[in-house]
Amino acid sequence: MRGKRFPDEFKIEAVKQVTERGYKIAYVAERFGITTKSLHNWINKFDKPEKQHITIDNQQDEIRKLKAELRRVILKDAAVCFASESKKSTRS
Repeated sequence: MRGKRFPDEFKIEAVKQVTERGYKIAYVAERFGITTKSLHNWINKFDKPEKQHITIDNQQDEIRKLKAELRRVILKDAAVCFASESKKSTRS
């Protein structure tokens, strides 16, 4: 079972508490109501130069757009297939 999902802004703020303000990971994790493992993962993900963040965000946006387009194409093809089957069965 997956845990609670947090927005990136929340995660970035938690990471900044550790990396920029010098708080201990355990303290920040307890204050934010998260596990230390999650905070370690977020630090690995978000404690990168800003240029890398932008590149990763752009790639994630592109992936989301491509997945949405793929769903539309699949649904469109399925609709065409069902429509042609429906026409065949009504002609009999």
